[in-house]
Amino acid sequence: MLEDKVAVITGGAKGIGFAIARTFHDRGARVVLADVDGDSARASAEKLGEDTALGVTCDVTDPDAVAAATRAAVDRFGSLDVMVNNAGITRDATMRRMGVADFEAVLDVHLKGAWLGTQAASAVMREQGSGSIINVSSISGKVGMIGQTNYSAAKAGIVGLTKAAAKELAHKGVRVNAVQPGLIRTDMTAALREDVWTAKLAEIPMQRAGEPEEVGNVVLFLASDLSSYMTGCVLEITGGRHI
Repeated sequence: MLEDKVAVITGGAKGIGFAIARTFHDRGARVVLADVDGDSARASAEKLGEDTALGVTCDVTDPDAVAAATRAAVDRFGSLDVMVNNAGITRDATMRRMGVADFEAVLDVHLKGAWLGTQAASAVMREQGSGSIINVSSISGKVGMIGQTNYSAAKAGIVGLTKAAAKELAHKGVRVNAVQPGLIRTDMTAALREDVWTAKLAEIPMQRAGEPEEVGNVVLFLASDLSSYMTGCVLEITGGRHI
C-alpha cells in the first residue's frame, strides 16, 4: 500500500509511533523514526532494517530539529510522502494543582510540535504536488478529561490545526487528516491505576482496550491512496467510546 513511499513518524521510537512505523514499513514504505530519544529511535530503526529505516534525534518543539528530520527523509530516501505528527507527553493534574510549566510543556510538544511538523512537511510536499499528513489527536480532545486540561486543550487544538491546514494545502495535492485514539494498550496507559483502567474499560462498548497496531492500520489508510478523496477528516479509534 505504501510501496516506494517515504514517511516520517515523530515519537516513532516506541508505543503507537513505532507501531505506525512498523505498519508502514511492512507495507513497503521507507521510514524515518524521529524521537527526542535518539538512541531509542536508532535502535527501533535497526529492528526494521538499516536500508529502509532511519532513526534520528528530534525535539518536536524545535523548528530546526523538525526541519532536519524532514530533510533527512529526502536526503536518505529521496522524497517525503507521509508525515505523522505523533509525538506527545502527559503532565496530568487537576487545574487547581497544575503549574504553568506543565500546561505549556504539553501544548508545546503536542500542538506546537504538530504545527511545526505540518509546516515542515508541507513545504516539501507542496513542491512535489502530493503528500499525506496525519496528526495524532485523542478522544480527550473531543470530550475533555478530568486532570487533562493541558492535554485535552492540545489535542482539541490539533483538530483545528488539521482542518485549517487541509484547506490551505488541498489545492497543492496535499491531504491533512487526524486520528483520535481512545484507550490504547501502551507503556503510558500501563502506568494507570487498576481502578482507573477498569473505569475506562467500562466506557467502551467493545469492552476492551485497543492495540497500537490498530491505530497503525487506520493511519495507514489515511497515508495511502485508499483515502485519496479525504482531507480535513478526524477518525476515532476508540472501540465506540464516547460516540
